[in-house]
Amino acid sequence: MSEYQQMIFVNLAVNDVTASTKFFTELGYERNAQFSDDSTSSIVISEQIVVMLLTKEKYAGFTKKTIIDSKSSSEVLIALSAESREKVDELVDRAIAAGGTETGEKQDHGFMYGRAFDDLDGHTFEVMWMDPSVVEG
Repeated sequence: MSEYQQMIFVNLAVNDVTASTKFFTELGYERNAQFSDDSTSSIVISEQIVVMLLTKEKYAGFTKKTIIDSKSSSEVLIALSAESREKVDELVDRAIAAGGTETGEKQDHGFMYGRAFDDLDGHTFEVMWMDPSVVEG
């Protein structure tokens, strides 16, 4: 008997689906062509996490709210776990090399370590590692 694993789909309005897709694939993530087209790109972060990159026109079809300028306003901070301090640095460094910008200060509390980057459209991704022995108890 398998246990249901709930998924999260993070929908982001982007200015250029092609450029944003290239950014995320340069971070090492894969595009799921089955759920992608000219206005949408499905980026698989893990088995349970998918980022849906949508043109602003496509995104507007899902909400009656105003779409914010994510470079000047913040609506959400997306936090991703990493398996080690080194993996935190690798992902953030790849994001910077792909055209993203590092944001905020490095957080080093010994048992927890994190850095953050903004993607091409200003969406903030926090990447953090926590010592498993602290989490377990």
